[in-house]
Amino acid sequence: MSPTAMPQDTGIQPHAAKRSAAALSVAAAALVALLKLVTGLLTGSLGMLSEAAHSAIDLIASAITLFSVQVSDRPADEQHNYGHGKVESLAAFVETGIMFASCIWIVYEALSRIFLHHHLALRPSLWPFAVLLISIVVDFSRSRTLGRIARQHRSDALAADAVHFATDMWATLAVMFGLGATYAGERLALPWLEYADPIAALVVAGVILRVSWRLAHQTIDTLLDATPTTDPTSHTPQSKDQLRANLLHDLTAIPGVLSVERLRTRRSGSNYFADVTLGLPRNLTFQRSEQLTLAATQAVQRHLPGADVVVHGIPTASQAESVHDRIRAVAARRNLAIHEISVQQIAEEQLDSLHPRLHIEQHLEVDETMPLRQAHELVTDLEVEMRREVTSIASILTHIESEPATIERPASLERDRELEQRLRRVAAAFPEIMDIHEVYVTRHGTSSVPAPAHSASLNLTSSGWQPATDVLQPVTDNIPERTQVSCHCTLPDNLSMARVHAVITALEGAFKLVAPEVDRLLIHPEPATDNRR
Repeated sequence: MSPTAMPQDTGIQPHAAKRSAAALSVAAAALVALLKLVTGLLTGSLGMLSEAAHSAIDLIASAITLFSVQVSDRPADEQHNYGHGKVESLAAFVETGIMFASCIWIVYEALSRIFLHHHLALRPSLWPFAVLLISIVVDFSRSRTLGRIARQHRSDALAADAVHFATDMWATLAVMFGLGATYAGERLALPWLEYADPIAALVVAGVILRVSWRLAHQTIDTLLDATPTTDPTSHTPQSKDQLRANLLHDLTAIPGVLSVERLRTRRSGSNYFADVTLGLPRNLTFQRSEQLTLAATQAVQRHLPGADVVVHGIPTASQAESVHDRIRAVAARRNLAIHEISVQQIAEEQLDSLHPRLHIEQHLEVDETMPLRQAHELVTDLEVEMRREVTSIASILTHIESEPATIERPASLERDRELEQRLRRVAAAFPEIMDIHEVYVTRHGTSSVPAPAHSASLNLTSSGWQPATDVLQPVTDNIPERTQVSCHCTLPDNLSMARVHAVITALEGAFKLVAPEVDRLLIHPEPATDNRR
């Protein structure tokens, strides 16, 4: 929900300030309407009676505004998930209908007096002028007060009342002109000036019609969820087209956003709502996607303050994607884990310069309990989809690796300590290495069990299953023990990554010489300052 601005000079809550302004407007409208009605009946002025009708409409409008303000500020609930803000728009729609009806009545009476000469006699008096001056003063003060409160709390109902009452001043001046011209015609014996009063009534009707039309247009747009316009009292008011163009510009300018697939905005009361669908690179991490979502929300809220923004991301292939990225995207769609992807171009003598062909090698991890037939179907479907995604692929070699489904028990702690000591002795020969810590030794495959048919000894190629060696292993075999050592290595903060890589590679090679039984050494480099945190 959008934050509501607080009054700067008082501690009144926003709802109480809006309700107080609407209540004072009702009282002022009732007083002015009564004065104009009595004056119109005493003088027989159609202009004054039309002004009384106009003020009566103001009274109804103020009462509707007071009701709508009380209801629209209620928070959202289970039945009204977007709040109650559209009550103000519904109230404005009813007010518009009343204003149009009053226009029809005033125009009918004015034309009757002009063409049928009905009730043209006026009783001269200074009282109507005094009442009209009082009305101008009241309308001016109400318009300023309502406008200030509407800007502070972004209230459509109060803003509409402020504009409405501002037009009353001009309508009242028209009536004063009509009365003055009519009295002058009687005193100067100029009969044609008697038409000034009904003509003034027509001017009042025109003012009401203009305000009603503008209010109706805004109200219908809000009720139909049209693209909103920004507050005309803000520093940067924008039309519908300007707002949409600026939103699209700012959203597409966010680094990482490929396209804006859909943008929908609407307004309910003082609150804005926006639904945005963005095309995002399909290889983004969840964290990066959340960052782009936050950036898109902030871009919308710069134009629609406090907007409730919902951002939906669509994975999209970008032109900057490499073959590796596209292959990973295919595996990600199937929730499969692939790694060690190798892309090779076919030999020159087999190469078509216009349509280069590629050979892909990749490692795929599957559950160790998966049957051979299911693994074969899984990889076959994966390769078909990869070929469809990257049409330049000529062949694919998939190395199947069984991912352990159970947690392995640790091997002998004594052997682990002995390997750790050897690792530390080797690391001591490298002056850049300041510390070795968090050393872990893991061993797998220590028992004689049926070998999985989809183990790393089989490769799936585009022509079918092939043995990794000349002879396939029997279905049942002794799985050799595989030992893996991992550790954290502390290095100087200012050491370049090129040198870090060289040191780690050299450490791996030296350790393999003194510990040939270790199949793999994983080293995580850390800066020296990280250990002091």
